Amino acid sequence: MDSSNLYDTWQRVTAQVKGYENVNPVQVDAFFGRLQPQAISDGFLIVTADTEFIKMQVEKRFMTAIQQALRDLFGIDYLVEIEVDPTAAPAPAPAPAAAPTPAPAPTPTGATASPAPSPAPTMTGEGAVARTAETQESELRQTREPEASSQTFTEGRAREERVATRESERTTREGRRPSDDTGLASSLTFENFVIGDSNRLAYSMAVAVAEAPGKPNLNPLFIYGKSGLGKTHLLRAIQNYIIETNPTMHVVYIDSSEFLSDYTSAVAAHDKNKDSYQNFQKRYLDADVLLIDDVQYFQGKSATVDIVFQLFNKLTAQGHQVVLSADRAPKMIDIDERYKSRFNSGGTFDIQPPEVETKLGIIKGFIEEYKRAEDSYDFYVPEDIQMYIAEISSSNVRELKSAVTKVISQITYFNNPDITLPDVKLLLENHFSSGMTRRLSVGAIQKEVEQFYKVSHADLVGSKRSRNIMYARQVAIYLCRQMLDIPYNDIGKKFNRDHSTVMYSVEKIEDRLRESRELQEELEIIIKNIREN
Repeated sequence: MDSSNLYDTWQRVTAQVKGYENVNPVQVDAFFGRLQPQAISDGFLIVTADTEFIKMQVEKRFMTAIQQALRDLFGIDYLVEIEVDPTAAPAPAPAPAAAPTPAPAPTPTGATASPAPSPAPTMTGEGAVARTAETQESELRQTREPEASSQTFTEGRAREERVATRESERTTREGRRPSDDTGLASSLTFENFVIGDSNRLAYSMAVAVAEAPGKPNLNPLFIYGKSGLGKTHLLRAIQNYIIETNPTMHVVYIDSSEFLSDYTSAVAAHDKNKDSYQNFQKRYLDADVLLIDDVQYFQGKSATVDIVFQLFNKLTAQGHQVVLSADRAPKMIDIDERYKSRFNSGGTFDIQPPEVETKLGIIKGFIEEYKRAEDSYDFYVPEDIQMYIAEISSSNVRELKSAVTKVISQITYFNNPDITLPDVKLLLENHFSSGMTRRLSVGAIQKEVEQFYKVSHADLVGSKRSRNIMYARQVAIYLCRQMLDIPYNDIGKKFNRDHSTVMYSVEKIEDRLRESRELQEELEIIIKNIREN
C-alpha cells in the first residue's frame, strides 16, 4: 500500500471503526485524537500515542475494532503496533460543549504530526495560571517515570486479588484499617468510564492527575456536578490507577460523611486518649494523594471546615495531591470566602448531564458487563429498547443502570426474552425520580416563559437585548437546565446561543435567587404551569 496516503487511510480506518455497532463514536474521537499514524504497508500499521495510558486504553478498547476495520477495508489481516512517542504533542482536550477535534491535516509520511495548539481552560482562583493543553501534558511527561504496559490495567479477578493482597499486607504492616488506605472500588476505573462531550474535560484532567499527582496547576483538582454523573467514579479511578501504577504511594479516599464521623469520634475520644486527635490528623497527613468526595456537606460545619483546610494547606504545600468533588461549584458552597478561593486555586471542572449518545454508551457497557459476569454472551436487549431508555432517562447514571437492571430482570428471572418496547414503557413508567425527560421539552418551557413575561418567541431566541427580554431569556435558559437535565450546548442551540452564554444565564439566575423572593415566586408559578400543561 502506498504510504503517501497514510493520513487518508487512517481517517478511513477511524470512520470504519466508528460505524461498528458496539463502538461509541464519541469515545473513538476522544482516544483517536491522541494517536498519530506513522507508517503503513501491506499487513502492517504503526501508530503512536502521546502517553502510556492512551496506548493501553486504545489497545484494550479498540484494537480488535481497528484490525477488523483494516480487514474490511483492504481484505487482509493486519498487525497493528501502538508505540508511545514522548516527544509528540497530544491533541488538546476540548471543553465539554466543543465539537469533536477534526482529523489532522496530512503530513509527510513517517513524520510525527503535531496538532494545532489550542488554549486550555483558565484555572480560576489564587495562583491560577492559564496554560495550553500542550504545556500541561509536556510537564506531565517530564515528571512521569516510564511505565510498563504489562504491569498496568490487567483484567479481572487477578487484578483485584493482587490489589487486595497488597492492601492487606500494607494494612498489617502499618496497622491501618483497609479503608484508611483505599476503601477499594476496583470496578470504578478509567477503563469503564464512558466518555462524552459532557464529561470529557473532567475525565482528561482526572487522568492527568492520576498520571502525575501533585502538579501545581491541578492541585487541588475540584470536580463538580449533579448527583449520579460520575464524580465518584473519577475519584475512584484516580485512586485505582495510582494503586496499580505507583503502589508505593499512599492514597486515601474518603467521603465527607466518613470524614465527619472520624473527626467527631476523635474529638469525643480526646479526653480519654490524648493521641486520638493526632492519629486522626496523621491518617490524612500521611497521604500522598487525598481524595474527598461530596465536600458540599461540610457547609455549616465551621470546625470541620477549618480542619479540612489545615490538612489541605499542609498537603498541597508539600506537593501532595488533593482531589475534591461536590454537587455544585465552589462559589455555591456556603463556606467562608477564603476557603472558596482555595478550592479554586488549582483546576475546577464540571461534569454536565450526559447527552443521549453518552447514556446509550453507558447502557451498552452495562449490558456487556452483565454478559461477562454471567458468562451469557448470547444475551440480547433490543436496540429500540436501549435507545428508549437513553432518551427518556434522567441524567442520574445510577437510575439509568437501575432501569437497565429492571429490563434484564424481566428478560432473565421472569423468563421474558421477547420483551417489547411497550412492555418496557409500562415497566419504567414511574422509575425515574425526576420523571421522564421526554415529557418536557425546551419548547414547552419557552412557551410558558413567553406567556408569563409577555415576550414573543422571536424575541426570546433572537438578538434583542432589552432588559425585560434578557431577563425572560435567562429565566427560560435556567429552567431548561434545571428541569430537563440536558447539556449547556444542547440548550444553547434552542436559544441561538453558545455554551458560555447559557452558563452565564444560569449563574445569573442562581445569584438572583439567593436575594430575590419575588423571583422565587415567579419560578414557582412558571414551573407549576409547565407541569400542568
